[in-house]
Amino acid sequence: MQEIILIKNGELALKGLNRSSFESVLVKNIKRRMHGLGKFVITRSQSTLTIEPQDDSFDMEEAVDRLSRVFGIAGFERAAAVEKSMDAILSAAPEYLRDVLSGLHTFKVEAKRSDKTFPLTSPQISAEAGGKLLEAFPHLRVDVHHPDIIVMVEVREHFAYIHGNQIKGAGGMPVGTGGKAALLVSGGIDSPVAGWMMAKRGIVLDAIHFASPPFTSPQAEWKVHDLLRQVAKYSGDIALYTVPFTEIQEQIRDNCPEELFTLVMRRFMMRISNVIAKREKCAALITGESVGQVASQTILSLGCTDAVAEMPVFRPLIGMDKEEIIERARKIETFEISIRPYEDCCTVFTPRHPRTRPNLELLEKAEEALPVEELVERAAQGARFELIRNA
Repeated sequence: MQEIILIKNGELALKGLNRSSFESVLVKNIKRRMHGLGKFVITRSQSTLTIEPQDDSFDMEEAVDRLSRVFGIAGFERAAAVEKSMDAILSAAPEYLRDVLSGLHTFKVEAKRSDKTFPLTSPQISAEAGGKLLEAFPHLRVDVHHPDIIVMVEVREHFAYIHGNQIKGAGGMPVGTGGKAALLVSGGIDSPVAGWMMAKRGIVLDAIHFASPPFTSPQAEWKVHDLLRQVAKYSGDIALYTVPFTEIQEQIRDNCPEELFTLVMRRFMMRISNVIAKREKCAALITGESVGQVASQTILSLGCTDAVAEMPVFRPLIGMDKEEIIERARKIETFEISIRPYEDCCTVFTPRHPRTRPNLELLEKAEEALPVEELVERAAQGARFELIRNA
């Protein structure tokens, strides 16, 4: 009996003739994420990937933890791989499941017989395996409706597999199958969640952060690094570009009407992000904006911001309320980092009474007082590159 991991790729099964290319990306991502855990091989069969350790040094516990954060995996199981015979199945099941079943009260057995040459039908396999488990664990009882555990016996091409309940995966699409986009990341709650959500759809993330020293502190930048490291546990490595933004904010403060400060600033962020994104071959921008959350996120305000965007702007949080976003941030463990008390540049020179129904013509008129192209070029050229690695 050998312990292996069975991976179910869920949504990829719907990709038809393109499924193989999506699965190939998923396999590469899994190999990259499992690096350093010991020797293993991955095989593909019937919409399932099998990870087979090659020696006793393979760290199964850490492998399970890492796999739970790989996009493209709908669910997975640690399973015993045994010879394709009822004798082998009945011998291995009580032994492999002993630790789990000893602490439970109810169970049911389900069987899947992909190999139709196997002499027993699925109901017959279930009945025999269930009887053996009741014999080995007399404290258990069968509950076909609400069992504590569903014991699965899968008879496949080469082996039979025995396992308990499926472990839920991260879902989504493998990162790298959806193109590349640049995430405008602050130190707040929203933007890391937005990045995570787009990575779940297979998008490779670059990140752009705007820093305004001395108005923002080094701790604010360190917070962004920590946020991106947490997102990178799901998305893989993230290229971070930190843009010097102090000069632009001072120019806005000195030359523009106060009520327009935030919108003019957001338009500059879009312009600079356009330059960096194109340079790094990104096809879209990603922001953490949600309609109506703040004055700069009304429909009219977003329209004024998008007027200077030269590529699609993805806003995956657009219809979510704050509680929903916080719930997701807690799930991916970015919330406690986001609430560290270090302000980002979006809080610098915040107007007392921001305009909520802006006029594009009015904004463009205000920007005439600024050397826009020169400021954008200088800021984009001065962006500092760092690679945030998946820990």
